[in-house]
Amino acid sequence: MTWYAFYGALEQGFVYGLLVLGVYLTFRVLDFPDLTVDGSLPLGAAVSSVAITAGVNPFVSLLMAMGAGFLAGMVTGILNTKFRILHLLASILTMIALYSINIRIMGKPNLTLLGADTVLDSVAGFGLPPHMSAPLLFACFCAVAVALLVWFLHTELGLTLLATGDNAQMITAQGVNTHSVIIFGVGLSNALAALSGALVAQNQGAADVNMGVGTIVAGLASVIVGETLFGCRTVARAMIAAILGSVAYRLAIALALGLKLGSFSFTPSDLNLITAILVIAALVSPQLKSRFRK
Repeated sequence: MTWYAFYGALEQGFVYGLLVLGVYLTFRVLDFPDLTVDGSLPLGAAVSSVAITAGVNPFVSLLMAMGAGFLAGMVTGILNTKFRILHLLASILTMIALYSINIRIMGKPNLTLLGADTVLDSVAGFGLPPHMSAPLLFACFCAVAVALLVWFLHTELGLTLLATGDNAQMITAQGVNTHSVIIFGVGLSNALAALSGALVAQNQGAADVNMGVGTIVAGLASVIVGETLFGCRTVARAMIAAILGSVAYRLAIALALGLKLGSFSFTPSDLNLITAILVIAALVSPQLKSRFRK
């Protein structure tokens, strides 16, 4: 692997790490299979890009993207809790609707940010090389997000969120409105996905309506790889493992794409195959370890 590919994998791992945190909230904390992120990630990119081209500060555009993502997640939560639509179907319906909404927001399938100021310009003045400034900035975003989430999950509302995913019937018996908790949790998850999408768009200089395709698969793979490699005994450790899992997943992809065995080598079209192999390896390795110990 070249140094260029290594820094590229770090950059991708940290910027998509925010999305992985959102996937962790729904997949592990709330036990809510949510495919909305495939639509909320490009939603964040679209909102941020349109705002920047309209002259809005890039950091303010991130907040606007998070707000839009939160609303998208709330729609999925409301469809599931208030209208009793199966959570998987509710998230698919929202994801499909977001495809058209994202084109409406941008006015076309993609929007370029060439020549516009982005959050990456804020670290350009520190004299860091361009290939190092982006991973460092995205790592800072991840560190702040992990710290805030760990703090939040130790508050009364955060503990209710954890308990709702663990045993919703018990929490309902305690007089808690679990519907509101689920709507908030799914909204928070998609706010993080939209933030990730906004940063991806600002980093690559364009937003595209198809940039979220397959996002949920990569997010789930990163969560599973992180849990397998780094453990998840506490909330803080699970959050950090999710971020590190995202980085490990991107590094594994970069290694696989650079692998050559004779005349055989992987191509970008093999990305889904590589992802499937990584997830299977992460899921099977704990069982293999226990068998070898016996």
